[in-house]
Amino acid sequence: MKADKAILLVDDEAIILLALRQELRSELGPSYRYEIAGSADEGLAVIGELGSDGVRVVLVISDWLMPGMKGDEFLMLVRRLHPEIRTMMVSGQTDEDQLDKLKASDSLDVFIKKPWNPDRLVAECRRLLE
Repeated sequence: MKADKAILLVDDEAIILLALRQELRSELGPSYRYEIAGSADEGLAVIGELGSDGVRVVLVISDWLMPGMKGDEFLMLVRRLHPEIRTMMVSGQTDEDQLDKLKASDSLDVFIKKPWNPDRLVAECRRLLE
């Protein structure tokens, strides 16, 4: 049975995407599809493609510093277009002002600094997915 809910991971570093996907898949199991995107634009395209296949993206986890659109702009756009999607940022580099703006805009549910603590990451994901 194919999962009808997806978690989208967006980061320009492939190794981060693979690590996140493996960690979440092993902890959260087969109830979700785990999709990856290497940029914000690719992430938006994946949300659209999944939607047209009847798959609902329920959580987006994004990096902040990426080429093209930064993670804060991406998550604000995701929240504006899809207010039901929960959002998390996992990043080692952030602009505190942009982070505050993102939180104030209600576009960010959770921020976790890289390198992330696996237990906290999974616990926050579970909380957001309840």
